[in-house]
Parts: sequence; C-alpha cells; structure tokens
Amino acid sequence: MTEQQKQHLKDLDHSIVWHPFTQMQDYVKENPLIITKGDGVYLEDIDGNRYIDGYASVWCNVHGHQVPQIDQAIKEQLDQIAHSTFLGASNIPAIQLAEKLVTCTPIGLNKVFYSDNGATAVEIALKMAFQYWQQCDKPRPEKNTFLHLTESYHGDTVGSISVGGIALFHQIYSPLLFPTTAVPVPHPYRCDHCNGSCNKACFDTLEDTLVKHADTLAAMIIEPLVQGAGGMLMHPQGYLKHAADLCKKHNVLFIVDEVATGFGRTGKMFACDNENVTPDILCLGKGLTGGYLPVAATLTTNEIYDAFLGEYTDMKTFFHGHTYTGNPLGCAAALATLNIFEEEHTLQKLQSKIACVTQRLTRFQNLKHVGNIRQCGFIIAIELVANRQDKTPYPFENRIGHQVCKLAQKNGLLLRPLANTLVLMPPFSITENEIEHMLNILYDAIHTVTESAS
Repeated sequence: MTEQQKQHLKDLDHSIVWHPFTQMQDYVKENPLIITKGDGVYLEDIDGNRYIDGYASVWCNVHGHQVPQIDQAIKEQLDQIAHSTFLGASNIPAIQLAEKLVTCTPIGLNKVFYSDNGATAVEIALKMAFQYWQQCDKPRPEKNTFLHLTESYHGDTVGSISVGGIALFHQIYSPLLFPTTAVPVPHPYRCDHCNGSCNKACFDTLEDTLVKHADTLAAMIIEPLVQGAGGMLMHPQGYLKHAADLCKKHNVLFIVDEVATGFGRTGKMFACDNENVTPDILCLGKGLTGGYLPVAATLTTNEIYDAFLGEYTDMKTFFHGHTYTGNPLGCAAALATLNIFEEEHTLQKLQSKIACVTQRLTRFQNLKHVGNIRQCGFIIAIELVANRQDKTPYPFENRIGHQVCKLAQKNGLLLRPLANTLVLMPPFSITENEIEHMLNILYDAIHTVTESAS
C-alpha cells in the first residue's frame, strides 16, 4: 500500500467515521490507529507498527489472532452457508454450540437463547425475568423491577443501561430509563462500607435491601467477582455466593452477566465456578467466539423456559429476536473456540501465566502514584492516584490514564484506560516472556507520565 493510499484511508476515517466511546473532536487531531493484521497476541497497523494486544481487542480475544482451528472452522462453514434465519428454523452449528454451552456452564442451565452481543444478551435476560413473573404457575405481576450494583455496566441498550450504574456513561439518558434499585458496589479499595478494612458490611446491606424490596423485585443482576467498565472493581470473596443464596431465599431471580468474565478470564471457565454458583439466567458474549464474530447467548433453567410454554392463543411466546440470531459462521467459530479449551488444556496452562503476572506486578508498588493493583485470574487493573496516602484521584480532565496508554502504544502495547485505571486482559496465548515485555512497557509508561504530572 502506498503512502498516498494510507493517507487517504486516514483522511476518510477522520472525515466520515464515528467511533464508539470516543470524543471525535480529539480523535481527528491524532494519527488514527488503523489495524490491518493480527497474529497471535500481536496486532499490526497500517504503518507497519506492531503491538501487543494488551486488552484482547476489548476483552474478547481468547486464544489470539489468526488461530488455525478457528480460521478453518469458519472457512468450512462458509463453504456450506453463511447465514439463515433462526426464527422458527435452525442450523447445525447453533444446535451443536447450544449442546456445548449446556455442558460447560453451571449445572441446571439447560436452555440457550442466542443474540449478537453482551448488551442484547442482558436485554434478553431482563425481559425473560420480567415476563416469567407475569406467567409462571403462580404469577406475581408486582415483581417488575430489578436490583443491581452501583458502578455496574451491562451494555448500552436502554434496558441494559437501566440496570447500569456509571453516571459518566448513562446519566444523560436517565429520562429514558426504567426505575431500579441499587446497592453500593463492594469495592475494598474505595468501599462505602468499611474504609479500607473489609468487614463485609456490604453483605448485610445487600440482605437488608433484598428483604425490603423482594416483593417487587423480578431479579438481581450482577457482574460476578469483577465489575468491568466500572474500573475492574473486584468483590470480596464470597459476595457472589452470598448474593445468589439471598436471591433464592427471597424468591428473586439471579442474573449473572459473564460477558466479560466468562471463558477463562478469572482462571476458571466461568466466574460462577469460583464460588459454585448456578444463576437462574446467565449472559455470555465477547470471548464466546474467541473474539472473531459477534455471537452472544442467554442461558436459563427449565423452570423459566416452561413459563413461556402454552397454546398459541395464550400469548406466552417470548416475542424477542435478532436478525443474526444463531448465525452459523459465528457459532462455528464458537465451537472451535470451546474445542481449543479442551484440546489444548487452556485453563490448566493459564495458571502459570496468572502466577507470572502476580509475581511481576509486585514491582509496580514502587511507583508512588500506583494506588491499587487488582488481579482476578487474567484480569489485571492498576489504579493511578495523585496521592497514594489519601487515595486522591487524578482530575478527570488530566486524562492521566489516556496519557499512559498513548505512551505505551508508542512503545508497542495497546491498552484502553478506564479513566485513571489501566486494564490488562491479554489473550491467553501470550507467553511469559511476552508478559514480562508487556509489563515493562506499562511500568515505564506509568513512571514517565506520573512523574511528569507531579
């Protein structure tokens, strides 16, 4: 590609493309990052620069880029058919994937409803829970609201942001949203309950809230163990199990959003597996296809499914669907992704890499503007602060996290910050040498930016 052709693409990107979660007034002032190739844990841009994919292409790439087994599965399916409707019809990869998902998810989740991204998987879960209480054996139509955690993020559709809690993203849309109930996020570093010394008071707060509102709650929704876009906020041990048990006790459905935490990110196949939790509804996406194609799934129990059965004239049908539901190409990619977990013992091999990250993160404590280091399996977050002693955050307008990521990019590492929190979620195929290189780049970037900002 000639320099003239490259510049033409960059000009077009600046002039006609609108990027998500991006202030375009700033974006058009910078040289755009246009990715052209992927290979293992590396990405290459239009100018030939090579980067470690430190955020797994926003938390979805599992086994790396250009994985032969996944590539081949998509090519073979393309020789058969790329897409046909799933409305009242089916296809082979979707059936086979559903069987695989029922087998590998927590026991009791026996029904699979497909969609195409995490937000739609959540939207489906909310609608399922709402409709269930309208038409179950003993209907409770008054159970029509939802409980969620503050600083939660479940997507950007109107339903999913109604159960979200990040004002920065969602406050402007508040007139569009349905009312919900929220409990404070259990975040040991900045906890509303315990001031840095975890006494699990958040457990009692959750129970008090459920007792008070159980009669009107259709469901509680939670990101298990780690709240992603809120800043990789990591819950105290046992909170997930406690929430599941309370919901069961008080007859409130329990929805778990594993869009970001599923498929090995926490060190187990699903975050629920860490505390032996089986939710009533499970939302999956992102890593389901290894980061190749947009496929999501909402799994639920026989009991919830049965509430939607009846004569055609009973109007109990779940009136929800998407054009590309059960897309054969995406389902073929997902099947190949799950097969790799089994054939290559991905989770077993991941444990030594998790330990490697843990060991190499210790040196970051030497940086005086690193306030908190959080790790859950292969999810790593480093929160930067202006003052470590009193946990004073950097002013939002200083964009410290952004500055660190730009410098890291210059040195061969792609990251995307959550305000002052830096997030590392590389593909599982990364080697220990690559982990060390990735962390060295990040360490130097943090040191350079925070020292100059002091």
